Amino acid sequence: MGKAKAPRRVGDNEALAVGTTIRGSAQKLNLVAAMIRGKKVEEAMNILAFSKRAMARDASKVLASAIANAENNHNLDVDALIVAEASVGKSVTMKRFHTRGRGKSTRILKPFSRLRIVVREVEEA
Repeated sequence: MGKAKAPRRVGDNEALAVGTTIRGSAQKLNLVAAMIRGKKVEEAMNILAFSKRAMARDASKVLASAIANAENNHNLDVDALIVAEASVGKSVTMKRFHTRGRGKSTRILKPFSRLRIVVREVEEA
């Protein structure tokens, strides 16, 4: 008996990977995600590997996971994959305090972000 299987959230020719707690602001991560949207997977991995931005390392891990999901779970051709979607959102925020002069303190916010990457198999013309 049990619960029915949840429907797929992406198409039959797509694979998905989500990084839920990436340390850094969503604004900085979105700059990295914008560099790879719509690109071929191989080209996107090269862009992230040689990017000077620190968030590129975490984005590369999520993209590699999406590629592995496409290959192993959905039997898609890795050479025909493109980055169909790279969306960024806010996750949790850690609150910390920093002591200041005259017995005062200041709040420090340490944000985390979410990165959702969808890769799609396209037929090469």
